[in-house]
Amino acid sequence: MTQPGTLHLIPVGLGDAPASSWLPNDVQQLSGRLDTYIAENAKTARAFLKLVGTHRPIQDITIHTLSAKTDQAEMRRWLQAIGKGGEIGLVSEAGCPAVADPGAKVVGLAHQMGIRVAPAVGPSSILLGLMASGLDGQRFAFHGYAPVQPAQRAQQIRLWETESRRHQQTQLFIETPYRNGAMFQTLLQTLKGDTRLCVARSLTTSEEWVRTYSVADWKTLPTPDLDKKPALFLFLAS
Repeated sequence: MTQPGTLHLIPVGLGDAPASSWLPNDVQQLSGRLDTYIAENAKTARAFLKLVGTHRPIQDITIHTLSAKTDQAEMRRWLQAIGKGGEIGLVSEAGCPAVADPGAKVVGLAHQMGIRVAPAVGPSSILLGLMASGLDGQRFAFHGYAPVQPAQRAQQIRLWETESRRHQQTQLFIETPYRNGAMFQTLLQTLKGDTRLCVARSLTTSEEWVRTYSVADWKTLPTPDLDKKPALFLFLAS
């Protein structure tokens, strides 16, 4: 019986660190032998392939660029091209593809087309941050980005805190690195003093730093260095 094609979901790094510290050797080998990829950014995809090593020159590897404007017909052509028994890789800009990532559309289409979907082991900032936070790991919600405007951002954080208190649910979200400082100050000014807040910075890198304190305690501590560094924010209301 002919095997269907396979879409490999391959995690990439969260920052500047050797691949051996966050990606299993067999996933590195898989990544290096594939000759076709789907990625949001071809440049960063090539940087990942250079890091893990490839069986053929990187310039000979096909990288399809996925964006918000990519229509389903084009994604279908990419997947159809691998044929029966063929393979194609999907990578994200950072971490696990299809988790808070537009690659989810490709995965959904692969299922419709009867293509095997094979997730590979690798780093997820959402799960790593949740693991390290000490907050509730059974009930949680990831929200992506909060609103940019200060008033709307504060209002949204209050709503998330209400949900957290009502359901005893950990709230997770991210921010554009250059706005991390503003987000941190908004959290201190908006959340209740007994709400536990975790800041997880630069996960899996040499600058990894994870701390969880009550908001009241955070106000007595030095402000963490978050400027232009990838960070995940988590909180759980009492």
